[in-house]
Amino acid sequence: MMPTLRLTHIQFTQLQPMTWCATAQVSEYPRLKHQDLWGKSLGRPIDHATCIGTDEWYKRSWQYRIPPDDLSVRDIARAQRQRQRQGVRLLLQQFLDKLALSDTLDESAFPYRLVKSGHYVCFSHTGGKSKAVNKLLSSIVTVVISPHRPIGVDVEVNNVAWHVAKRFYSDNEISILQSLPVIQRDTIAKLLWQIKESFIKIHQYKLAQGLGIDYSYLIDDLIDASREPSALTVITDHKSPYQIAVLSIQQTVVIF
Repeated sequence: MMPTLRLTHIQFTQLQPMTWCATAQVSEYPRLKHQDLWGKSLGRPIDHATCIGTDEWYKRSWQYRIPPDDLSVRDIARAQRQRQRQGVRLLLQQFLDKLALSDTLDESAFPYRLVKSGHYVCFSHTGGKSKAVNKLLSSIVTVVISPHRPIGVDVEVNNVAWHVAKRFYSDNEISILQSLPVIQRDTIAKLLWQIKESFIKIHQYKLAQGLGIDYSYLIDDLIDASREPSALTVITDHKSPYQIAVLSIQQTVVIF
């Protein structure tokens, strides 16, 4: 039996008249043994629900403390990936319902498109690090839809390790990043990574090729955006026909 998935903390953000981004947290009710129902290790579910105006920001939190089990790290990672894949498709269905689109996803080739309308669709998902004893079974997923052209999205919870950035980023990017205070450096390095990942999805670059492209000309704008984070900041990429949306609260970057 597969655990039941539930989307929480759903937020819809309109980027253009027909271009939207949706983010959500994916939680699951784990399978419980009979003895777990009476064990001290099982916490009570906590349920909150709020709705704020036209932003349609739905908050609903469920938390369980899961007793230790014999799952390996590989098993946990595989289960998380499966949960994320199911979560983005569940979010897409809710997204289509919101936009009143009766459509299905064509996954036969990249970029993904909707069968009837031809709208472009892109996914991203991530998960936080699990603790050994009290694992919170949740991931963050995001979906973007646009009728105009291929789009890219990337959601990241964790910073990019500096040694990883130095391995892939351009010399210009590394030179500028090294001149920044460490906290600011890590913030901008993460945003650059998300931009690179998003363009990789649009253009279908190979990973090393896409991560190595020089976006140092965007760093000043990213620094300005990070100084005063807002729900939505849009940056114009003067070297491409695209715009870059930074959704700080959702830790998401969209190229549209």
